[in-house]
Amino acid sequence: MGQPVERESGEAVRSELPPGQRVQRGWPVTHYGPVPRFRPERWEFRVFGATADGEKHCWSHEEFTALPYTTVVADLHCVTKYSMLGAEWGGIPARTILDIAPPAPAVTHVMVWAEYGFSSNLRLSDFASERTLFATHKDGELLTAEHGFPLRLIVPHLYAWKGPKWVRGVEYMAADRRGFWEERGYHNIGDPWKEQRYSYQEEPGDGPEL
Repeated sequence: MGQPVERESGEAVRSELPPGQRVQRGWPVTHYGPVPRFRPERWEFRVFGATADGEKHCWSHEEFTALPYTTVVADLHCVTKYSMLGAEWGGIPARTILDIAPPAPAVTHVMVWAEYGFSSNLRLSDFASERTLFATHKDGELLTAEHGFPLRLIVPHLYAWKGPKWVRGVEYMAADRRGFWEERGYHNIGDPWKEQRYSYQEEPGDGPEL
């Protein structure tokens, strides 16, 4: 396990919740499909697609969790309308992955891939936020399997479905395309402060070009 090298205090907590949200005490378990079994000897994190060097980059679980570790204090806003405030997330910043396996200049989006072929698309700017984190811990404790162990993505400024559980890799893309929930009617961007819940709310430019 990497040792903490940085502590981010996070943004000041806003005085109000995003539109339509309510404060949640505790952390409900919400996901689609079964909880995958973690097999550390088979686990691999991959970065592929439009990488700067044209190569695929891979880490074992031991190698990935040895990367520099940091913490971010941030809220989690679920599209089902609950918000969990002020959690401390620990893990590997997305920026670290961008630094050690950089994207090609043409990359504008990423697809985050998880177990069972689950996926979520993000703008590169959202993925590159200093607060986007591949989380291994919450409030100083390892994530449980139900909450995404061994790895889940946390993107505090977007709805929580944009941060999949059980992440296995990142694909760099030179054009946007919809992920699992985005193909099933959820908003392509997912900003909770704009209440971007569903695809019918999308404005021109919010989604991939047809």
